[in-house]
Amino acid sequence: MTIDFALPPDLEAHEPPDTRDDVRLLVGRRATGTVAHHAFRDLPALLRPGDLLVVNTSATLPAAVRLDRIGVHFSTPVPGGGDRRWLVELRRLTGKTSRPYTGCSPGEWIPMPGGATLTLAGRRTERLWEAHLSTDVVPYLHRHGVPIRYGYVPRDQPIAAYQTVFAHDRASGGAEMPSAARPFTPELVTRLVSRGVLFAPITLHTGVASPEAHEPPYAERYDVPAPTAALVRHVRAEGGRVIAVGTTAVRALETAATTGRAEPSTGWTDHVVTPETGVRAVDGLLTGLHEPRSSHLMMLAAVAGHDLLDTVYRAALDERYRWHEFGDVNLLIP
Repeated sequence: MTIDFALPPDLEAHEPPDTRDDVRLLVGRRATGTVAHHAFRDLPALLRPGDLLVVNTSATLPAAVRLDRIGVHFSTPVPGGGDRRWLVELRRLTGKTSRPYTGCSPGEWIPMPGGATLTLAGRRTERLWEAHLSTDVVPYLHRHGVPIRYGYVPRDQPIAAYQTVFAHDRASGGAEMPSAARPFTPELVTRLVSRGVLFAPITLHTGVASPEAHEPPYAERYDVPAPTAALVRHVRAEGGRVIAVGTTAVRALETAATTGRAEPSTGWTDHVVTPETGVRAVDGLLTGLHEPRSSHLMMLAAVAGHDLLDTVYRAALDERYRWHEFGDVNLLIP
């Protein structure tokens, strides 16, 4: 499988397109093992009446707080830790970009903008700390934070650039955007509904996903409401296709379907979808293009199969598709 491919820097999308849906759509069909090239605006013609798109309604937090020499990326709350105890990643600021910073110790405290203090309790992973902020985290981020930005995006973008049309609760949210849904516009959603395509919401608040660390995802907050679970079961029973919009939607749905079918479910999930675990609730996936060695590629292989995924990524490289959150999109269908 093309899991160790080289990603040329000139294929990285550096800024949002002028119009959200002005991106390309690479379609891979598992039944035939073939790929086709489209504009994202062609999506209504590629789906069938009765297909179900499951979308993530999580809003994106301005989860990065910059100091003089380091930045703090707030990832996820610590379960049971209240509103002030979160997992954080420390980043050394180097000009317009950053890299992981490992120069702190447990018990150390960091003065933050606005008079707050961040105390490091201890490491949770090689790069994530459990930390306590002296005030509630989410309101603090809305006052002092900016969206997380990596080196391939050369300048700050407004928080609106990191929200999807499905985001509904700005009082909470994830550290990074569920970017597969970014190209949707209200007009495109209207066209899809007019064609008979169904929509259902889930929520999964993402943690940080730094490009230097190709590690499996850790526990994240999610919610699969009862109406969504019921609609997933109904669509599959009627022969329709359940297409997850983004890997976050796959993770939430598959967590809710560990018994074999989708059921209402909420809480924290550390479920990792792989070809070995397979998928029980999802038939297809609309997603961005993922980096080499990313754990997301194992999820894609579970949905599409190794052979099709290899074909898709070779085509994306050959046809010069654009990667990352402002880039092009990939549709994997049966």
